[in-house]
Amino acid sequence: MILVVIAWLYVTLMMAVAEATASNGSLLGAIITFVLYGLLPVSIIVYVFSTPVRKRMRQIREEQAMRKWQDEQQQQGVAATQKSDPAVQPDGGGQPPAST
Repeated sequence: MILVVIAWLYVTLMMAVAEATASNGSLLGAIITFVLYGLLPVSIIVYVFSTPVRKRMRQIREEQAMRKWQDEQQQQGVAATQKSDPAVQPDGGGQPPAST
C-alpha cells in the first residue's frame, strides 16, 4: 500500500514538474496539479483503507479502559469490605439498635 502511494505521488510530482517547466505552464498550475491529482486522492484512499486498522485500535483502547475500570471497581470493593468504619458498615458494632 505504501509503495503504491509513493509511486503515485512520484508520478504526480513529475506531472507537476513537467507543467511548471513547460513553455505555456505555470508554477501555480503545477501546484494545483500536484494537490488535485496527487495529495487529495492519495489522502482519501489512505484514509478509507486505514479504517479497519483505526477501528481495531479503538476497540483495543476501549477494552483496556474497561479492564482498568473493572480493576479499580474491584479494588474499591475490596477496600470497602476491609474497612471497619461504622459509617461504611452500619450496625457493624454488634450492638442492638436503639429504641425510639
